[in-house]
Amino acid sequence: MTRSENGRGSGPERQCTGSVVMIRPATFYSNPETIGTNPFQHSVGASRADTLAAAQSEFDAAAVALSDAGIDVIVAEADPAADTPDALFPNNWFTTHSDGRVALFPMAVANRRRERRLDLLRSIALKRGLVFRSVVDLSALEDDGQFVEGTGSLILDRPHRLAYACRSPRTHDAAVERFCSTFGYRSVIFDAHDSAGRPIYHTNVMMAVGPALAVLASSLIAPGAGLRLVFDALESSGKTLLDLSAEQVVEFAGNILFLDGAAGPVVAISRRALASLSRAQRLLLEQHARPVICGVETIEHLGGGGIRCMLAELFLPEG
Repeated sequence: MTRSENGRGSGPERQCTGSVVMIRPATFYSNPETIGTNPFQHSVGASRADTLAAAQSEFDAAAVALSDAGIDVIVAEADPAADTPDALFPNNWFTTHSDGRVALFPMAVANRRRERRLDLLRSIALKRGLVFRSVVDLSALEDDGQFVEGTGSLILDRPHRLAYACRSPRTHDAAVERFCSTFGYRSVIFDAHDSAGRPIYHTNVMMAVGPALAVLASSLIAPGAGLRLVFDALESSGKTLLDLSAEQVVEFAGNILFLDGAAGPVVAISRRALASLSRAQRLLLEQHARPVICGVETIEHLGGGGIRCMLAELFLPEG
């Protein structure tokens, strides 16, 4: 399989890539600026030094597991001077595309905006011989209080040009539509809430889309037009559905990423997420991709994001 066939070269975008960027944390603690809109996030009494050490250990093990599965893992170091406790979730601030464009996204809180490092992306592209054609900077939407936090907010079906998005304080219709009109996607926007009635803060904790399988907690979506819109889009794109419960979403079972491994399709999934699946669900998942299991419990508990949030996909073409 050539690199272009693997989703890393020129031509139409495939759903999966075999190259990801991971940002190793230089600081890590429960971010006080985000905890108000992220019920997956918790505070603990441990020192910041201890939580950082635990997060770095989990991060390093996950990077090794993915590399061993044949994923091209590009590890960059977070900027310690920036004091960005969520820097290990780079998928929220940028996406890359097979036409050589890079999108920068509007972030809901100030300390997360410091994570954006265009110089880092240019450096990675240069070192890897990738085409970095232009930047689409959507961050000015922050001035209008409009946010869409990358592939946290957006679940992209790249071949079918569909962008699924759950409304929340971090995902606004206008920002979603700006991305879609710029990159040629059709928006599929809906409302979803957890069992306490709180908006699902990021779409990628309740939904993932692979080449042929979609993982979704459909029971969390408000009945009516939004739910019909989601099901119609999944049906039109020929996806098989693996439906999750609300309890499985809490265990990060929706926070997974399908990737192209060296020996075939893989899916990055956390240890607690995989343990939450029923036998039938696990068998269905394994029919489509081999699980790469990552133990990231500290990151999930304090950061409120999981293994999918830690992976920013590279789709830039080769030069």
